[in-house]
Amino acid sequence: MAERPETRVLTGPDLKAFSKALSNPVRRDILSYLGEHGEANSTSVAKALGESTGTTSYHLRKLADLKLIAEIEERSQGRERWWRSLMTDIFTPPGLEMTADEREAALEIGALKMTQDLNLVVKAYAGYDTSAGWNQIYRSGLWLTKDQIAAFAEEYQTLLYKYVTEPGDRPPGSRRMAVRMVMLPDEGSGFALPAEADGR
Repeated sequence: MAERPETRVLTGPDLKAFSKALSNPVRRDILSYLGEHGEANSTSVAKALGESTGTTSYHLRKLADLKLIAEIEERSQGRERWWRSLMTDIFTPPGLEMTADEREAALEIGALKMTQDLNLVVKAYAGYDTSAGWNQIYRSGLWLTKDQIAAFAEEYQTLLYKYVTEPGDRPPGSRRMAVRMVMLPDEGSGFALPAEADGR
């Protein structure tokens, strides 16, 4: 089990910088690669992504400027620099004061995330019957106070970190799983589907 990292709270200016950085697909691919492999140098990233080492070196430095990745100094030698992901627990607090362009950047980041999440949901449903139990889909609706929502989210984070492992310390037979949670008031949606686990 991995140690739960400190939460990094994003400011409005952070959101603008992140939006600009994450609009580049190579940078998103680099973050995904480091998230899966833990550590890498520009050569291994370039080979995996089909890019030149010059291109990946440039994007790695830009991601480091944003503190989304960090150099592993003890492994770096000469021109060969090693990197690790810092994309562990980044959080935008509700009620953050933002300028109009910062809010637009936040929406762009949200749209990128939700596009990925929608693709995951479609994939989960498409492969549900043949996944041999790997695809799990649950939906629910609850009546909660604001304090209960905060407690639920905290318990969810604690539960997640109970199962997080360090790269290279993964259980035999494990697979990388996408896990998402979204909570928002469900008012005026016009219809309701059963709340129990789908497919059961």
